[in-house]
Amino acid sequence: MRTATTTVTATVLVAVLAGCGSTEDRRGSTAGVDADVATTSTPAVAFDEALHDELMAMLEADQEERLGAGPLDDADRTERLKQIVAEHGWPTISLVGEDGEDAAWAIAQHSDHDPEFQARAVQLIGEAVERGDASPGNLAYLTDRVAVGSGRAQTYGTQVGCGPDGPEPATPIADEAVVDAARARVGLAPLSDYLEEMARICAQDEP
Repeated sequence: MRTATTTVTATVLVAVLAGCGSTEDRRGSTAGVDADVATTSTPAVAFDEALHDELMAMLEADQEERLGAGPLDDADRTERLKQIVAEHGWPTISLVGEDGEDAAWAIAQHSDHDPEFQARAVQLIGEAVERGDASPGNLAYLTDRVAVGSGRAQTYGTQVGCGPDGPEPATPIADEAVVDAARARVGLAPLSDYLEEMARICAQDEP
């Protein structure tokens, strides 16, 4: 039987790449993001096609492995992303495009073996979000991931597991009374909508 702590983040990402509704929930919409969270000004950074392509290849390998193509190689991808960050800073939208920034986020999201780097990535993505150069939704997901990894309550309720009765948060939500407002500030759909989608994913995963 599946447990409530079985996270479905990888499944969600696969669904995102397949074009399901999760894309809009995670990435959010600029129109739905508070001015305090993101601005519209982005730095003049030249697009790095080679870096974009490398990140996309890393994401493709990540997803293939999570679909059973081979053993997980998260450690090597994390080390490469750390090298990229050391050289370029966080791979922002202006540097590698929205899909490249998503790819970097996914690799950081799967770097649970290196919580110190995940926490550093939260800081860097947050700074980029303030410049309007990274996804506020990605920041929300990684913020919750770091919280769950240390056993703390989530802010946005993004880390969900498939329990015997459907989707359940991997750790409690810090303040359920304001979670939808917090999600709206980063462009995410209401928690009830997200849980409905996760219920469909959990149902597909049933034996």
